[in-house]
Amino acid sequence: MKIPSAGRATGLLDHLRENLPYTRTKIGQLLKYGSVRVNGRVVTAHDHPLGPGDTVDLLPKRQAATLRSRSRLPFRIVHEDGQIVVIDKPAGLLTMATDREKERTAYHLLTDYLRSQSPDGHGRAFIVHRLDRETSGLIVFAKTVSAKERLQKSWETVVKRYYAVVCGIPSPRQGRIESWLVEDDFKRVYSSGARTRGAKHAVSDYRVLRTKGGYALLEVTIHTGRKHQIRVHLADLGHPVVGDERYGRDPGPLGRLGLHAFALELDHPLTGERLRLSTDLPDDF
Repeated sequence: MKIPSAGRATGLLDHLRENLPYTRTKIGQLLKYGSVRVNGRVVTAHDHPLGPGDTVDLLPKRQAATLRSRSRLPFRIVHEDGQIVVIDKPAGLLTMATDREKERTAYHLLTDYLRSQSPDGHGRAFIVHRLDRETSGLIVFAKTVSAKERLQKSWETVVKRYYAVVCGIPSPRQGRIESWLVEDDFKRVYSSGARTRGAKHAVSDYRVLRTKGGYALLEVTIHTGRKHQIRVHLADLGHPVVGDERYGRDPGPLGRLGLHAFALELDHPLTGERLRLSTDLPDDF
């Protein structure tokens, strides 16, 4: 619902009272529950100042409720439609449950959100892929079993790009790392020969974006999606990811693992449309 633009400098509450057939209490509720937008952004403060030409509108009740639910999540939803949800996971949050942590996971929190948005309360999230706990960035979840299966079948065609902060400056400043990865009984992954039992082919391209103080920021594109692929490949290169306690040696300046999944290109599981999704460079990077 559009409200006439402000014609003079005034406060938001006064402007709403002048232009809406509601009581002061009702207008206060609209503000409290995030139904009022100023210039396209939700505003809840009664005394928010308006200038001449500022636009004000009211969101439908359901849309306002969705935005409130999203604001309580510990991650940003980058894309959502009837088939998929893509989130920007913070470092430190598990993708899915472990024996020690059942509820504080991206999967559990997103499932609760989808159930709250579903008319029958039966909304679900299905895990398409995962990120390590200390890796931040984009994760794709499906809303249906068929969407999950289609995405997983075509996962090798998905373009996956990461930012990585590494120890030292790679030379050459761009290149390809290719090996066969094997996981041992202690869950540690290492590069081996092609004939090693259980070995999986892995290919990573990297390029240096910038350097500072003995560290480098890389853009890494992986052409396969193996467990710990980037961490092992960069360690093989002699420039492990900072903060990597398993494959590295330097805690680095970030206080976390220096790995962020910043871009995905994938075919939509229903329409086939090519989706290009991305996030910004994390502030701590």
